[in-house]
Amino acid sequence: MAIALAALTSFSMLCQAELRLTLDDRDLHAVERAASQELLDEAIAALPPRMLQRLDRDVRVRWHDGLTHDVYGSAGGNLLLLNRRLLPALADGSAAEQRTERPHGTVRKEMLATLVHEIAHLYDRARLWSVVDHRQLAFCSQRASSLGLVGLPDRCRGQTERRFTLSDDPRLLDLAGWPQRVGQRGERVLANAQEARSPDAYELTSPLEFIAVNLEYFLLDPSYACRRPLLHRYFREHFGWQPTHVQACASGLPILNAGHDFGRNPLVALDPERVYEVDYLFAEANDAWVSRWGHSMLRLVICAPGRPRGADCRLDLDHHLVLSFRAFVGDVQLSSWDGLTGVYPSRLFVLPLGQVIDEYTKVELRSLASIPLNLRREEIETLVTRSAEVHWSYDGDYYFLSNNCAVETLKLLRSGTARPELTALDSILPSGLLEILINRGVADASVLDNPREALRLGYRFDSYRDRYEAMFTVLRERLGLPHSDVEQWLDLSADQRRPWIEKADLRASAALLLVEQAALRRHLLLAQEELKNRYLSGRTRGDSGLAKADEALQGILANSGYLSRPAELLDGHGYGLPQASERQRLEDESGQRQATLSQLTEALNEEVRLLLGEERRLELESVEANLTQIGAHLRSLHKAGGGLQLP
Repeated sequence: MAIALAALTSFSMLCQAELRLTLDDRDLHAVERAASQELLDEAIAALPPRMLQRLDRDVRVRWHDGLTHDVYGSAGGNLLLLNRRLLPALADGSAAEQRTERPHGTVRKEMLATLVHEIAHLYDRARLWSVVDHRQLAFCSQRASSLGLVGLPDRCRGQTERRFTLSDDPRLLDLAGWPQRVGQRGERVLANAQEARSPDAYELTSPLEFIAVNLEYFLLDPSYACRRPLLHRYFREHFGWQPTHVQACASGLPILNAGHDFGRNPLVALDPERVYEVDYLFAEANDAWVSRWGHSMLRLVICAPGRPRGADCRLDLDHHLVLSFRAFVGDVQLSSWDGLTGVYPSRLFVLPLGQVIDEYTKVELRSLASIPLNLRREEIETLVTRSAEVHWSYDGDYYFLSNNCAVETLKLLRSGTARPELTALDSILPSGLLEILINRGVADASVLDNPREALRLGYRFDSYRDRYEAMFTVLRERLGLPHSDVEQWLDLSADQRRPWIEKADLRASAALLLVEQAALRRHLLLAQEELKNRYLSGRTRGDSGLAKADEALQGILANSGYLSRPAELLDGHGYGLPQASERQRLEDESGQRQATLSQLTEALNEEVRLLLGEERRLELESVEANLTQIGAHLRSLHKAGGGLQLP
């Protein structure tokens, strides 16, 4: 009976043993020994139970003189070394007060974080039971059999059959910033571009260090769940546990709205609960070389405050936002070679839907298709959260052929939803990605089957080119114009179009107004191109006439970068998503930047007309004169008709 009880006890100890930190105290004084043991006990208390159980080993901890000055500790095998120069401050208690520029704030917190960091490495690299002595494995099996257990216990079997790691988990790599490379059969990118708002740049050196650094913060920082919510969720689910000191998070995710309205503060609290659906927003191609494959974006269908989530939220267009990866161009020239070689930063812009619609349909004359993604409620909220994280952390390189808008959007969908259908997808073309999403059942293109309903419900936004053609048809019918299409009409000078204004009736005048507005947009685009060319050549020649415009333009470029890289507003303070203590500073800084941009834009607008060639400037003025005359003619006809509504 005694032998059987001893066998049961031995087996129980073998399968239930936990990590032990054993202090090498041979040359320590009593005070040093006590302070060191207290630090080790605190480290053990901070670790998840599952980590303690799976790290069944005795790790010796020794104060060591051989570590360089700025290294707090290191570990290898079952030995963990701490820098002996830190011991006096730990022993006399001053380490708890000594501030440091390192992430955790005080010397003692850094020592505690170092222990956690090195233990995390042991946990991540462990091959539990796979390197155990075969006699011990045989003992485990024999004792299980003698106790009437069938087969090997799960604890022993799981530890002999697989390596337990975190740093090679595909889900973790997506969240950490080492996504799959397009067309490389699952290979991961080599460099981590989630460099903004990092707690410690050391985490970006490798997935191994990323795990160790982030476990420090998961276990020791109460704000980690709010700053890096998806990583906190990952660790919580992995361990089936979370620290007891997790703080409550403020409502809403902070983002910067990069809209052109410089009169409002761009800082917005985005509530994932108010996002009804997410659409794949596709801008159709045009003849420009940078747009010949279309453009990939995501549209957040956000419900107006007070409206319950539902189909009616699709009509709240003023509240919808667009997530658009674009090349941030820090100069007036967009070079095809720079786009191929990755000179431009790739950043996630958050834009108001109305501005995006105007940009594509009115200015670039490209239609938009807004196709709902078939996402579960949890996937929508996770994708929105991930978008906010990327907005604050990501600063990649934009390559037109390998890391463009389609590739970036696919990476965001992968990391934001963890949908298995997206894992094996590879597409560098926005149109190709849309087709694949439809074929995989992730996107629902049936909303476009009825063109009229698609327009009415906001699943499609037609290019204004079709509207201009329709208005030109009205002009031909009412005025008998000899021109065959709207392009021929717009090729005329404003002076040549002007005589037709007085001949137009109410309906034709309304059509003339819309088409003349198209002429104005066309000439403004031509003027921008002319200014760009003169600016580039004039800057190298020292053109004194460009001085004020150059100053204003450079100021706009310098001050607008924060709209795509908001981390620069906080100047290295904090990490991850900004918290309540940082949001006031955000409001102040972004408000000041917006005011500066507004002033610079006004200054630039005053100067640019003077820089245009005389022919272009006179044509712009003539188009504006036409618009004024058409407006006056419309009012006159409307008054003469007794206030009749336009047909």
